[in-house]
Amino acid sequence: MIDILIVEDNKELSDILCDFLRAENYTVSTAESGEKALSLYEKYGARLIVLDIMLPGMDGFAVCRKIREESSTPILIVSAKTEKEDKLNGLILGADDYIEKPYDIDIMLAKIGGIFKRRYSLDELTDGNIRINRINRIVYKNGSPIEMTAKEFDLLLLLMENKGKALSKEYIFSRIWGSDSFSEPQTLTVHIKWLRQKIEDDPKKPMKLLTVWGTGYKYEGV
Repeated sequence: MIDILIVEDNKELSDILCDFLRAENYTVSTAESGEKALSLYEKYGARLIVLDIMLPGMDGFAVCRKIREESSTPILIVSAKTEKEDKLNGLILGADDYIEKPYDIDIMLAKIGGIFKRRYSLDELTDGNIRINRINRIVYKNGSPIEMTAKEFDLLLLLMENKGKALSKEYIFSRIWGSDSFSEPQTLTVHIKWLRQKIEDDPKKPMKLLTVWGTGYKYEGV
């Protein structure tokens, strides 16, 4: 997964921001259109999306709406559209912040750093008796480590990071196995079963990893 996906059709502006972010040790990818941004996001994922509004083809509002159907990934809108209605529209669609162009690069970096600090600075994610250490990639239940495969860990982390949100099977599969994977979608069902056996008190009556019929799965937690 990359740190930041910049969606901007102005190559000069995109390159400048990209250089500053890489100097701060972020991994960065760029997309010049909404369609390419969604393709890259589906394939690689991102911890933050810096999103322009005025794009060729699908505009930024449409991109924001599409991503919010599946994910709570932070979205920072950066746009020359400064009308109140535009800002409200972006925030209502689910953007975490809205910055006007032209912007001060130091303020931009500070805002991005703030988002990462709020969302990703903690090495551990805890919910009830389940604790995930992102750095060491270890899952604990009631304080004891649970043996997990890499895919099981990635799957549980994705679901816990989107606690309470139903994720489609297609979205989960593309994020964990990749759109180019030769694995069969049935693999997801099997991994959910294995996870339930490891983290649920009664795997036959799951209370954490729930099936959302017609959609996919969600982590309900406590």
